[in-house]
Amino acid sequence: MLAAIMTTVPTDELVVADDVSLRSLNPGDVQIKISHSGVCHSDLSAMNGTIPQPPPAVLGHEGAGVVTDVGDGVTHVAPGDHVIIAFSPPCGTCPYCTGRHQPNLCMTGTISMAMNSQFMRGGEPVGSMTGCGTFAEETIVPSSAAIKIDNDIPLDIAALIGCGVTTGVGAALNTAKVTPGSSVVVIGAGGVGVAAIQGARVAGAAEIVAIDLHEGKLDRAKAFGATHTATPDQIEDVKAEITGGDGFDFALECIGLPQTMRQSFDLIRRGGTACIVGVGRAEETFELNAFEMFFSEKTLVGSMYGGADVRTDFDRFLRLYKAGKLDLEGMISRRIKIDEVNEALGALGDADVIRQVIEF
Repeated sequence: MLAAIMTTVPTDELVVADDVSLRSLNPGDVQIKISHSGVCHSDLSAMNGTIPQPPPAVLGHEGAGVVTDVGDGVTHVAPGDHVIIAFSPPCGTCPYCTGRHQPNLCMTGTISMAMNSQFMRGGEPVGSMTGCGTFAEETIVPSSAAIKIDNDIPLDIAALIGCGVTTGVGAALNTAKVTPGSSVVVIGAGGVGVAAIQGARVAGAAEIVAIDLHEGKLDRAKAFGATHTATPDQIEDVKAEITGGDGFDFALECIGLPQTMRQSFDLIRRGGTACIVGVGRAEETFELNAFEMFFSEKTLVGSMYGGADVRTDFDRFLRLYKAGKLDLEGMISRRIKIDEVNEALGALGDADVIRQVIEF
């Protein structure tokens, strides 16, 4: 079958191979024919080494498809079911999944995905990004990662839920807990940023400011709920206009750079919340001084997978989509084939790109 493989790190290009196969199905496995896969900036982060992923590996972690087979012991899905793949699934029994009510932080599920080696090429195993490998015509995942959805949901829409929408909308609703009538600033108006803007809108924020270097992305952000936009050199004026200079109630950082993480903290008011959604490099840091945390009483919080419980939040976000509260069709900028994946990765920073979706 066809699959896009990262053969070395760092790299600017994936190898689209036609000689990839799947291993045999094990107990607890689900085999899925991928229908659609989003091209996410995190795939690029794996290629440049920001996200650790040993090569060779089939990339792609935002996908949906149809179950073709299941291993022994799998009862919650069956062949023919439509599913979204969750890259960080809950095991359901550990303290994070039960008493702590933070299943997005379940290490058992994360480890099960990290150890999932489902692809073969030339008789040798090939890894997969976060155990998903959605840049392939078929994949195998642990059953906990196959989240069943209604069969009437378009699978291109469902694919976006697997990462970008859940990460952004979830950060606004679950992690930052944006409140009605509040002011929100979103740093970065790419796919995750647009999802965060929509999440803030659903939460009832009164003012939602999108910040980006690209005027084109700012224009598009307005269609998804941004009430104001600003380039980085304009944001202080916009902050003064909206908050009188006090700062925003909430900031959602959706880029993953140390300077924008620090900026998110600076843009919120005393007592406000800065939520770090973007993925940065492990060796990079940003500083807070020893006095400002005490004196400002600001909250700085990370957001892993939008603080979501995929067992319920995938369905919640799809119901918001059905109700017209989330515009997911509008997020799809381009539809491509797998052999166009390298062009799509190169276009991730373009002003006219929100999400590109591979159609298999």
